[in-house]
Amino acid sequence: MASERIDYAEVGLMAGLEVHQQLLTRRKLFCKCPAGLYTQKHDGEILRHMRPTLSELGEYDGTALMEFKTKKNIIYLLHKSNVCTYEMDDTPPFLMNPEALDVAVEQCLMLGCDIVDEVHVARKQYLDGSIPTGFQRTAIVGVNGKLPFAGRTLGIVQVSVEEDSCREVRDRGHLIVWRTDRLGMPLIETVTAPDLRTPDEVAEAILLIGRVCRTTRHVRVGIGASRQDVNVSVRGGRRVEIKGVPKAGWARRLVHGEAIRQVNLLRLQKELRGRGFAKAEDLKLEHRDVTRLLTQSGYSHFRAEAWEAFVQQEKRRPGFELGEGRFCVRAVKLPGLAGTLCWPTQPYHDFSHELAGRVRVIAGLDQQPILVSSERWPDYADSRRELGRLRKHLHCAEGDALVLVWGPEADTITAAQEIGIRYQAALDGVPNETRQPFPDGSTDFERILPGPDRMYPDTDHPPVRMTRDRVERLRVALPPPPWEREARWEAAGVPRQTVRYLIRRGGAELVDLVVRRAEADVLRAGRFFGERWKALRRRGISVDKIEPERWVELFAVLRERPVLWEAQDAIARALAERPERTLQETLSDLGLDRPAGDWRSELGRVLADLPPSRAKAAPGAWPRRAMARVMPGLRGRVPGREVWEAVRAFEPRAAAQGVKP
Repeated sequence: MASERIDYAEVGLMAGLEVHQQLLTRRKLFCKCPAGLYTQKHDGEILRHMRPTLSELGEYDGTALMEFKTKKNIIYLLHKSNVCTYEMDDTPPFLMNPEALDVAVEQCLMLGCDIVDEVHVARKQYLDGSIPTGFQRTAIVGVNGKLPFAGRTLGIVQVSVEEDSCREVRDRGHLIVWRTDRLGMPLIETVTAPDLRTPDEVAEAILLIGRVCRTTRHVRVGIGASRQDVNVSVRGGRRVEIKGVPKAGWARRLVHGEAIRQVNLLRLQKELRGRGFAKAEDLKLEHRDVTRLLTQSGYSHFRAEAWEAFVQQEKRRPGFELGEGRFCVRAVKLPGLAGTLCWPTQPYHDFSHELAGRVRVIAGLDQQPILVSSERWPDYADSRRELGRLRKHLHCAEGDALVLVWGPEADTITAAQEIGIRYQAALDGVPNETRQPFPDGSTDFERILPGPDRMYPDTDHPPVRMTRDRVERLRVALPPPPWEREARWEAAGVPRQTVRYLIRRGGAELVDLVVRRAEADVLRAGRFFGERWKALRRRGISVDKIEPERWVELFAVLRERPVLWEAQDAIARALAERPERTLQETLSDLGLDRPAGDWRSELGRVLADLPPSRAKAAPGAWPRRAMARVMPGLRGRVPGREVWEAVRAFEPRAAAQGVKP
């Protein structure tokens, strides 16, 4: 098992981010379809296959070639309410949504970027099926930004506006299904410099960029609205992209695990070189069909009838989920590589998991356990003898290892080839990869990391000139950046957690508004919109429906009559239930627009029939029961402390009148 401990500075950990944030626009980026309209049903399906194309320099992108080897059948689920012929690549794009471009410029300004003079649309090739055209339209809007971060500066390489991809429905074997409702929604991609040095810094940077994006309130929130790609490397390693990290909290474990993985892969590289494996030609891997040797195997996965049962249960169809050829068990001989299959990589994983990831993605063999190795051989009747027969059949020496895969014959051949390719990559240490994240902090292979050859100009869309007037108009309307608000509010005593909630979830603008126009106390305003709002929302009170002007009026009255703070929940509920009513009418409905009168003289009558406390009651039980009786009529009209003191003073008189405390 890989060690859980690591010194990030010693191993030279470097990390950067690509933060994707959906924009809050009415329409998609390059067509007139509505944005944010999600559906669970569909009106039609389209089947497609992808193939790579040459770049402008006449070269193929390595990722595109890898995706082509997967032989994926791609199905798109369409709903007429949220897609058109543009998404299906049957018509050219409309002009870029100007609303989305304005929001992108706002974010660039918040991030301190230089705005480009002209926005040029480019095509970024994707052959995984996530975009029916095979490419994503993207455009750089700003460059060379910076953010104050942890006492230093976090560099922002660029900010791009681009169209979102489809939502994956399922991926089994050679068939992947996508829902197209999210396709084409505008988002911005913020790329940071590799300036982050620990997993905690990565998580904190994700949250900071998220707060910057949400400050303008022009971005979407909720599950899937923000996704991060985390780029990680260590000294001597290579950049690995952890794709689609949904939460900042995941990043700590993922970056930690990837750092450990790369350190261990570099150790494996050293081990392989020590055994005489310096270049690809030194690896003499062989593979052979061993199906007939295992027809009576005690391990069910090696038998054809078990495979057929799996196919029937999963309803896998030839030409769709299933690859070509009969059922086959294929053994891959790894000469001189004994001990490398169980070589530790990320925590609780070993090198055999690296092989399994490649086999699952590229060969389409995703039935568990995907592969079996001689170093993790399953325990079943006659298992050791069966392994011995296999080793003898392949003429294995003591230092050789074996890997077995099974499934359609063509896929097992692809799997054997990919095992060889992964071992070749191990000779170079850490391969450039995109990896899929999991909640436990582990990752798995997703694809080879794309290179620059996948980008090329889009000749279907003209460049958009960014005028100085347009940029200045957006700059003037910008709210304060989050770090300015955070410093100001924390200095006033607002807890940091509350401050960040205000910026992430809304309420920051209202705090500044009531402080500026109603001269409200910053601490009280911050706590109200950052804490009471959260509680009121959870109780189903629609405080978001209340107009900002009404909050200004309320805080002005609260400044003059602080006792109304004790009725804040009741007032907020009434304003939310009938937002058309004025504040004065709302206070009148609640009885808070008139004085309490001679309430002290009424205490005797109100409390006359209050029964005494039991003998073993806790001290102060009677006054608390008395407060529960009198406060509903006095809350917001008389300070609670005054009522408490009056009730305590009344307690002896109550005893004299026969109302025992």
